[in-house]
Amino acid sequence: MRQTRPMAIDYRRLLDGLSATADRVNDGQVEGLAAVGLLVAVAQEASGAAGATYTEYGEEGGRVVAATGVMGWAIGQPIAKEFVDPAQPAQPWAGRVDVLPVQVAEPLLGRGIMGLAGYPVQSSAHVFGAVHLYFPEFLAGVEEDVLPVLRVIAQSVAHVCTDEAALPSAAAPEADDRALFLAVTGHELRTPVTVIKGYASTLADRWESLDELSRREAAGVLTQRADELARLVDRLLAASVGAPAAGWLVRTVPFDPVEALLRAAGELPAELRRAVRLELPNRLPPAYGDPAILASVVGELVRNAVRYSQPGASVSPLALDPTPLASVELLAGADQQTVFVRVCDRGIGIDPAHVEHAFERFWRADSGGDARRVGVGLGLYLVRRLVERQNGWVSLRPRDGGGSVAEVRLPRADGPLPRMVPGEA
Repeated sequence: MRQTRPMAIDYRRLLDGLSATADRVNDGQVEGLAAVGLLVAVAQEASGAAGATYTEYGEEGGRVVAATGVMGWAIGQPIAKEFVDPAQPAQPWAGRVDVLPVQVAEPLLGRGIMGLAGYPVQSSAHVFGAVHLYFPEFLAGVEEDVLPVLRVIAQSVAHVCTDEAALPSAAAPEADDRALFLAVTGHELRTPVTVIKGYASTLADRWESLDELSRREAAGVLTQRADELARLVDRLLAASVGAPAAGWLVRTVPFDPVEALLRAAGELPAELRRAVRLELPNRLPPAYGDPAILASVVGELVRNAVRYSQPGASVSPLALDPTPLASVELLAGADQQTVFVRVCDRGIGIDPAHVEHAFERFWRADSGGDARRVGVGLGLYLVRRLVERQNGWVSLRPRDGGGSVAEVRLPRADGPLPRMVPGEA
């Protein structure tokens, strides 16, 4: 429905919001992405929009790294390279969503978004992002009213962002597939090796003090993890010779997400199964992705949630360790276009300024001196790569009341199928 009246911008809210954010940045209370999130929220509130986003650009595309209002679902969503070109001059834009390319328009129209306005974020002549506002109806005169607001927000974002955070360029598809597979397999090898070593040491050191049931339990775990280790080694050897077939890393097919999540939870190591509380609906729409890879993704997210749990929670790989594990919730649901999976914890949480850094290779949060929380910084990086190979995306955010929420979104398979990933048959 087209309106003929101009918008009413709340300039007092705009000025107050910009001033408050500037004060918090100058005082060192917020920085980077956290400050950008505040600015995006100011833009939405001052303009009366239903939602707002900031998309960061890179050589191989872009990613939504901050979002508010009805656009919260888009955090973490990658943007295809054909829609992002930092080398080209960028212009402010405002208009109807239905005139945009179908890949952009469909998810927005399906959520009742009819109008869109955007403004580039740049430093000198280099464009490294854009801020957008989303409206449930297209308003005539939106350019005159909204674009000045977005210009101010874009300039403010430019002050707290640099193009150093641009996404790294990708290698050639085949080489990238092989590098990713080797990284995933190498990362997964660490868990069974650690568990086998831990149980073997426990049996050697405590054999006389363990009862028969505990000994049998330990032997069962050793057998299970030895089999897992053998499968991983077979995969690694198979990948070391010959060229990979198309789609060999991730195969995207329609699948039942509830069934896949139940299977994934059941395949978790015993020490992680004890940490998880399932809150799954009886039925969900079919998802489009790789149900086998989902088990690895869920396992890594659960492991990460437990690792950064409150002090006193154990992340020991030994089921014989009596220390109680922290509670982690595994939830799932769906909206008009996606099926989502959430891993929620009540741990130490994450600084909003660090949520995107958490997905960078080798980045590690401050462990606070707790050796249990030390990792190599590959887990979430690999999770994002694998999920995006399934035409989905993953995000991390602080949880209301404390803790963190990791969310994976995959396309629904009961509608138009998404475009295939590069290299997929």
